[in-house]
Amino acid sequence: ISICRDLPNIEVITFSVNSISDLEPLNQCQNLSELYLRKNNIASLNELFYLKNLPRLRVLWLSDNPCCGSDPHRYRMTVLRNLPHLQKLDNQAVTEEELSQALVDGEEITAPPARRNVENGCPESSTAESTTETKSGLLNFSLEETNKIREQLGMKPVPRDKFSSFSPRETDYSRKKRNNVLNAILLLMKELDVEGLEIVQQTAGRRLQACRKKELQEE
Repeated sequence: ISICRDLPNIEVITFSVNSISDLEPLNQCQNLSELYLRKNNIASLNELFYLKNLPRLRVLWLSDNPCCGSDPHRYRMTVLRNLPHLQKLDNQAVTEEELSQALVDGEEITAPPARRNVENGCPESSTAESTTETKSGLLNFSLEETNKIREQLGMKPVPRDKFSSFSPRETDYSRKKRNNVLNAILLLMKELDVEGLEIVQQTAGRRLQACRKKELQEE
């Protein structure tokens, strides 16, 4: 997720099912309009502090995280009080009545969550945590989310039978790595202009020719 610090103009982010716990890298994504974070390890609603200054955020999917707690009403009211510009939360439309009620029932978040080292109880910076998170876990994208990104880029969706069609020699790690690299490239391509995309096209063409030549030699 730390890659988001270098993508200030990104508009849609899908990081569902990724063991993410820290949202600090998102606070500079000023053009972000849709954020999908379901089924992660976000422990505290105080993480919303990093989303409060994102003026274009309209869709947030945060369900199935520890921060949702056992009181769905309190959870929804707190999210809406701090992110009143949302139009949809957890795939459910936000109403004017809810926004008014959130001012009464929701909790105002005024500070980021405290981060502490589990072993010695010392404060730990979010940057260090993000770096550790990036090194320890790969980002997993579902087929649905991958195809949403491809659609935004004007690309054809990946058929279900092709999504995991890797050679038998590949390990689970290499399959995940290739999926993650592919999706990272698709996200980054959205930031490029025509000149940048032409460079990518030329580089990809040369790389493809080299790979095909290598395959022929191996055969």
